[in-house]
Amino acid sequence: MNQYFATVARGLEPLVVQELEQLGAKDVEPGFCGAAFKGDRTLLYKVNLWARLPFRILRQLDEFDCEDESDLFAGIQRIDWSEYLRPDNTLAVTATGKTEALNHTHFTALQVKNAIVSQQTEQFGERSDVDTQAPDVRINLHLRHDRATLSLDSSGDSLHRRGYRPAVGAAPLKESLAAALIQMTDWQPNVAFFDPLCGSGTLPLEAGLRSLQIAPGLFRERFGFETWLDYDDDLWESMIAEAESQQKSELAAFVGGSDRDPNVLIQAHSNAQQCGMEHLITFQQKDLADVAAPTDSGILLCNPPYGERLGKDSDLGAFYKLLGNVLKQRFKGWTAYVLSGNKALSSNIGLKSASRTPVYNGSLLCQLMKYELY
Repeated sequence: MNQYFATVARGLEPLVVQELEQLGAKDVEPGFCGAAFKGDRTLLYKVNLWARLPFRILRQLDEFDCEDESDLFAGIQRIDWSEYLRPDNTLAVTATGKTEALNHTHFTALQVKNAIVSQQTEQFGERSDVDTQAPDVRINLHLRHDRATLSLDSSGDSLHRRGYRPAVGAAPLKESLAAALIQMTDWQPNVAFFDPLCGSGTLPLEAGLRSLQIAPGLFRERFGFETWLDYDDDLWESMIAEAESQQKSELAAFVGGSDRDPNVLIQAHSNAQQCGMEHLITFQQKDLADVAAPTDSGILLCNPPYGERLGKDSDLGAFYKLLGNVLKQRFKGWTAYVLSGNKALSSNIGLKSASRTPVYNGSLLCQLMKYELY
């Protein structure tokens, strides 16, 4: 069994532990911005294909004491890189964290690369080229408390980039955060789901993917592990076929959204088409003041502007008051969740929240507020 680490947005560690265990991971342990777990190659492929919350799945190669440049060089050279990398393969190195002596990630990454290609040159008389965009092997080094953790990045591009969303609005939620928010509401596919401020459609689309049991990785062009020396194409193709066979053709309940901006709704429809869900997800152009509940009960989840990137010049206080009035008057029988990064604005909703859960949207600390609407 190999040691892996799934990286997630800060604060989502408990959720990713739950997701990894559901996917069959062993010895799952939460860490800072992620969770460690154990499993075989099949599990590695499965987590990349099916996990909705992580950014990257790292395969740990080694861990060693590392205070300075000489420790780093020796630790990297301790690995036999011919097991993972041929001179005709390209590579890239990503470094995170720091020590007192190694406090510049670009320099640290350069030293890792130098140690690897030095070994290759000595062993083969030639070395790998660097390709920062689409390398055959992406290497990750993390420094913390004078310890270095060396890993291979099995995901390639961040997993939040599903591949179905070429079109996005001005301040889009990452797909992985959208999936996490949906998980936090305890929404189930047999319950209606609605976003009255849907923008380019990320929340309804993530709900639709979950309802139809569509693996989020099916839309991606490639994963990092597909260019590894031990890549098993037969295993991967069989997992893709199995995932496609599990998809459902119909939603169990209403899933949809609305927005006042016709241009972002064009994007939402385009994204739904990329997912093969354009005939299933309902998107409507409506001002918030005209929104009504599509069914008698359900889960409403929305991410209104909070003045960071959108809405700075508009009267957001009045907008939040309108949101509260619409929830109170037209969504009786529903449970509403509102993500807000501005406490002063959220107080204008004028409803008593049943709970408030801290959530990071990027580096911004927000709150997911729950409202029981009777």
